[in-house]
Amino acid sequence: MKNREVIERILAYHPQLPDYHGCDDWKCGDPEAECTGIVTALVPTVNVIRKAIELNANLIIVHEPIFYTSADQAGWFEDFPNAVYEEKRKLLDDHGITVWRDHDHMHFHNPDGIFTGVLKYLGWEAHAQVDRETGAFAHFIVDIPETTLGGLCRHLMDTIGMNGVRFIGDPEAKVRSLALVGHLYPMSFGPRHADGSPAEYSVQIIKTLEERVDVIIPGEVIEWTVLAYVRDAVQQGRTKAMIHLGHMNWEELGMKYAQEWISDLVAHQLPVTYVPSEDMYHYITK
Repeated sequence: MKNREVIERILAYHPQLPDYHGCDDWKCGDPEAECTGIVTALVPTVNVIRKAIELNANLIIVHEPIFYTSADQAGWFEDFPNAVYEEKRKLLDDHGITVWRDHDHMHFHNPDGIFTGVLKYLGWEAHAQVDRETGAFAHFIVDIPETTLGGLCRHLMDTIGMNGVRFIGDPEAKVRSLALVGHLYPMSFGPRHADGSPAEYSVQIIKTLEERVDVIIPGEVIEWTVLAYVRDAVQQGRTKAMIHLGHMNWEELGMKYAQEWISDLVAHQLPVTYVPSEDMYHYITK
């Protein structure tokens, strides 16, 4: 089976996106090469590439960018040299590695191809409800068995494979519900108010905290909207909290799940291995 044939099966599995022009594409390598094995990874880090070489897998399917730009072009096109890019590209080329990015199609999948895996491996799949009313992003609300905020943080660290976690809240507080919410961008707008004025997505998350959940777990964060609200709530003695996993850690388990369905798509004719991208952060505490 050729690399191209693997990707054709994946695209047939996903919802069709007519006239699609986005980041999901070949990033390097030869689509016509015979596939010797597949690696799924959230990010195609240097260590992920090295592991693929060790496994004799020449197709890496990833979710996030490979060469350090939001546009995620298949190369480096800035007007200054990038020695890190050159060495990484040489490693890929020397070993005949082909990289395909699957981002938009995974998120358009119903249910979402990334968060199905996140919820599945965290043990929350049966307890999650999708809230699509906030406009900018759908988010997942999960009722969990009562635990402490500290216990919830440890569960996330252990399951995802993290070196530590940042949070706002009382680690001894008892929590029973959480929401996996979208990226908290500056002035990220959701639905409009009755008078036509825009409603910030961050304000919609504050409403979710006021009415429904104890904890939010966002993707990207800024500190002066929802996080400032959570800190004030905690200082008032309320059971509210925010756990910041970081975007990469947040979605990691989605590519562990991809190993399962891609194995099925290729009818188990090729080895498919999930390789964790690993937590990029280390922590120094007092």
